Amino acid sequence: MASSSSTPPHGRDYEGGEEQWKGNNYEVFLSFRGKDTRKGFTDYLYTSLKDAGIHVFRDDDELRVGDEFGPELLRSIMQSKISISIISEDYASSKWCLRELAQILNCKRNEGQIVLPIFYKVEPSQVRYLTGRLGHAINAHKENDEMIVKKWKESLKEVSFLKGWESEKIHNGREAVLVKMVVRRVMSELKRLFQLNVPEQLVGVDNRVENIMNKIDAKFNGTWIIGIYGMGGIGKTTLAKVLYDKLSSHFEDRCFVENIRETSRREGIKCLQKQLISDIIGSLCDVSNVDDGIGILKSRFTSKKVLILLDDVDDRTHLNTLVGDGSWFKARSIVIVTTRDKSILDTAGVSHKYQLNELLLDQSLVLFSRHAFRMDSPMIDYEVFSRDIVSTTGGLPLALEVIGSFLCGKTKEAWKATSKKLEKVPHTKVQEKLTISYDALDPDDQQIFLDIACFFIGSSKQHPIYMWDACGFFPGKGIEVLSLLSLIKIDKDDNLLMHDQLRDLEREIICLENQKEPQNRSRLWTYEEAAEVLGSNKVRVFSTCPS
Repeated sequence: MASSSSTPPHGRDYEGGEEQWKGNNYEVFLSFRGKDTRKGFTDYLYTSLKDAGIHVFRDDDELRVGDEFGPELLRSIMQSKISISIISEDYASSKWCLRELAQILNCKRNEGQIVLPIFYKVEPSQVRYLTGRLGHAINAHKENDEMIVKKWKESLKEVSFLKGWESEKIHNGREAVLVKMVVRRVMSELKRLFQLNVPEQLVGVDNRVENIMNKIDAKFNGTWIIGIYGMGGIGKTTLAKVLYDKLSSHFEDRCFVENIRETSRREGIKCLQKQLISDIIGSLCDVSNVDDGIGILKSRFTSKKVLILLDDVDDRTHLNTLVGDGSWFKARSIVIVTTRDKSILDTAGVSHKYQLNELLLDQSLVLFSRHAFRMDSPMIDYEVFSRDIVSTTGGLPLALEVIGSFLCGKTKEAWKATSKKLEKVPHTKVQEKLTISYDALDPDDQQIFLDIACFFIGSSKQHPIYMWDACGFFPGKGIEVLSLLSLIKIDKDDNLLMHDQLRDLEREIICLENQKEPQNRSRLWTYEEAAEVLGSNKVRVFSTCPS
C-alpha cells in the first residue's frame, strides 16, 4: 500500500552532478558530504531506498557550482516528507551541506518535516560541541558572515539532539545492517504519513467510524476481522478507508487491496497476493501460484502485526487465500473487509460484522445540498424539490452525489423533470438512477466516459488524451464535465478514478450493444472475449493493461 508515485517528467535539470527529473515531489531528501561517503555508504543507502520504491533526491555538494541554492534544490528539500542528513567527519567543511542542514531544520520547525540524522563515524557529542575535525572545519568558514556561521553552528547543535543512528554502534559498524534499519524506518514513516483518498464531502461517517472503533478490543489476542457489508453505492469503501486511516498510526505494516472483485477476475488471486506480500515486506516478491502465496503469507507474517483493508470482496476464496482465518498474522492485527454479500462473512466465520445502512433523511439532504448548491442546505426556492429528490434516492451517498452534481445550476424545469424520472425508479435500482446523468451527456463525453470505465480507471489522465484528441472529442472539456458531475474523480497524481457502481453501469451499456455477440460491441475489456474476436473489424479499442 505504501506505494510511491510521481508526476510525469517535464524535463531535466542538472542538480548536484546528477540528472534529476523536474516536477517531482520527492519523498526523501538525502544530504551528505560527497568526499566522505558518496561512493560507499551513501550510494548503498540511496540504491536501497530506490529499490524499496521510495522517491529519493540525492544531492552532492562537491558537484555544485556557485553559492546560491537553485530553485529545484530548494523545492526538493521543501517538498520532501523526510530528510536524511548523513553527518560525517568532513560534513561541516561544506558550505552546501551546512546550508542544506539549516533549510532542512527550518522545514522541520515550520512544516513538520521528519529529519533522520545518521552520525557516520562521528558521535552526536562531537557534532554538538564541534570537537575534532568538525570543529576545525566549521572554524574554517570565518571569511563568511559571522551570523551565517553562527546559524550553521546552531543547526549542527540542533541536529545532534535528534534521534537517529550512530553508525559505529550498529552491529559493530556493519553498514548493511544500518542501511536496512534506515530503509525500514523510512518505509514506516511514509506509511504513517500516507492517507487513503477519501471524498471531502463526508456526511454521517464519523459516528459510524467511532461506533466500530469502540467495539475493537485492544486486549484481544488474535486477529480482529471486521466485515462491513451493504448494497453497492452505500459508502462501504469510504467508511473502511476512514477507519483504516484512523487505525494506521498504530501499525508499521499496512496494506490496502482495492477492487478485489474486479482485479481477481482480470488478473487472478495471485496478483492480489503479490500486492499484499510486497506492500507489507516493503519490496517486490515473486509469487508463482496461489498455493505459493499462501505459503509465503503463513510463514513470513506470523511476527508482523498488520493492518489490512480488503475492498470489494465477492468470494469466500478471496479471504481464504489472502488472510485465512487471521492466524497467519501476529496477535492484535486487524483486517477490514468490505463486501456486498453478508453470506461471505458468515461462511468465513467473521464475528465482527457491521451493516452499513442508508443515510437518514436529514443527512441525505446535507450531502445532496453540498453537491447541488455547494452548501449544507438547499436554496429556499429549491427546498421542496430537494426534499422530493432526496426521498427518491433511498439515502444512497453515490446517488445523492451524482444526482446533486447533475442538478447543480440547472433550471427548475430540469429539476421537475429529474424528480419525475426518479419517482418511477425503485429505491433498489441504483444504476437506473445514475443513468440520468449519463443520458444528459453529449455524445462525445459519453464516449470518453465509456472509455474510462472500460480501460482507463487508475491511469493517468494524460494517457488517453492523445487518443481522444485524434477522435475529435475535446478531452479537456469532457474530463472537466465528468468531474463536475461526480461521474469520475481525479486524484492528486492526476489519475482517473471511478466508483465501481458507475463502472459497472457503463460496462453494462456496452454489453447491451449486443448481449450474445461480443464482436458486435464497440469495446472489449476482458481477455477471454477479446481473444475470440480479435479478427473482427468492429473492435475500436483493445486493452492489454489492467485497470
